[in-house]
Amino acid sequence: MIRNSFDSSTEAWCSYDYHWSIVAKGRNIFIMPAWERAGGVNDSGYIWCDEAQWSADTPESPISVLPLLVYCHWTGSEPLDLRGAEVSVYLRGDELQLHGAQCYFWVHGAGGRWHFASHPLTVSEGEWAARPNVFTLLNDEALWHRSWSSDPSNPPALSDLLTRAYSYGFSFVGFDQEPRGRFCMDEFTVQK
Repeated sequence: MIRNSFDSSTEAWCSYDYHWSIVAKGRNIFIMPAWERAGGVNDSGYIWCDEAQWSADTPESPISVLPLLVYCHWTGSEPLDLRGAEVSVYLRGDELQLHGAQCYFWVHGAGGRWHFASHPLTVSEGEWAARPNVFTLLNDEALWHRSWSSDPSNPPALSDLLTRAYSYGFSFVGFDQEPRGRFCMDEFTVQK
């Protein structure tokens, strides 16, 4: 369904800088991560970002950082049906200081965002892990946390977002100060 190897580019992934979005008077500001030709899993290409490219998204509850994300329309694809999809990804930190945060996968669409809070992800430090994070996106609200809704009086159901996901990515949630350091990703796949 989706395979991002990052062997030749960032493949449309970005970081979200909420603070600069406020300065830009409501325009969302996305910043391209760095792309490295080598040094990834099996010395392949990979992407990375750091605190210069992200900031805390304060309308989220709890406050979140969205260090890496992609919108379907950036890649020319329609919203995705992610119900029951299996995700695989390598995540690495280089002097990454999460300050108590966990890393989660999230989905966005239909006016809301849900984080897969029952499955915190492993971010290896200084080197790629021997195996990727692998998880299945189960359509069960008890396993997720809704962090934002454009209409709090009528928030979207998880099933609506998983059925038509407009965007998805990774978050840092639960920090006592904004995370710092390098966050790297390689070999991202989604399949049903």
